Amino acid sequence: MKAMFEKYLAMPNDSRGKTLFVAVALCLGCSILVSAAAVALRPMQESNKVLDKRKNILQIGGLIEEGKSINELFEAVEARVVDLNTGEYVDDIDPAIYDARSAAKDPAQSEALEPAQDIASIKRREQYATVYLVRDGDNIERFILPVRGYGLWSTLHGFMALDGDGQTVSGFGFYEHAETPGLGGEVDNPNWRALWPGKQVYGDDGSVTLEVMKGSVDPNGAGSEYQVDGLAGATLTSRGVTNLVQYWLGDSGFAKYLDKNRTQGG
Repeated sequence: MKAMFEKYLAMPNDSRGKTLFVAVALCLGCSILVSAAAVALRPMQESNKVLDKRKNILQIGGLIEEGKSINELFEAVEARVVDLNTGEYVDDIDPAIYDARSAAKDPAQSEALEPAQDIASIKRREQYATVYLVRDGDNIERFILPVRGYGLWSTLHGFMALDGDGQTVSGFGFYEHAETPGLGGEVDNPNWRALWPGKQVYGDDGSVTLEVMKGSVDPNGAGSEYQVDGLAGATLTSRGVTNLVQYWLGDSGFAKYLDKNRTQGG
């Protein structure tokens, strides 16, 4: 090996063999360095991923407090895995490691949706989902539920926070999407997100009535408690948000779970 190395070094600098040798050696060396860095940084990347998810849950749940760390605040949040088909908790799955995204791609852990049922355009729905709870004693003070659905260009991933009545929105937002900046991307606008708290989810007949309407809501109009201003110039994104909200809070999503766990009288 040493002799071969010396042989290539002894070649003229403009020779084809030496050029190829240097290129291959350089590529190999860089590959080793990149691979080593990726392995070394993986724990930090995973830790940052968990921290970012917790931060989004706390923000959407209205649980951020000045002067307290994300991990400290998250101690007040209880994570549970729910069977979406029954609305019951699943105690033999660890919510800290359960990955709903991976489960949704696995036919053994998810189900394909018929077009008429798939209003959120997610194609497959996982059997289990992780919910996040804030309790006041034995009562649930707040539900924080994962939601997702297709907008114009992308699948929007976010959380919806509901009061313990399972009916009143206390927060809503997305942490991942690729909608058009300035149009559908306005789902990130704090002013638009601020329109959601206090809105009602279910109508008198129990169906999901909450929607993003076209244009602005008349606060004195009938049904305004179920309506949120549309995103200007982003009709398809607005419709996508309505669809994902109505899917995940409906019978195929968290409706059964909320029926079983909402505060009495809610």
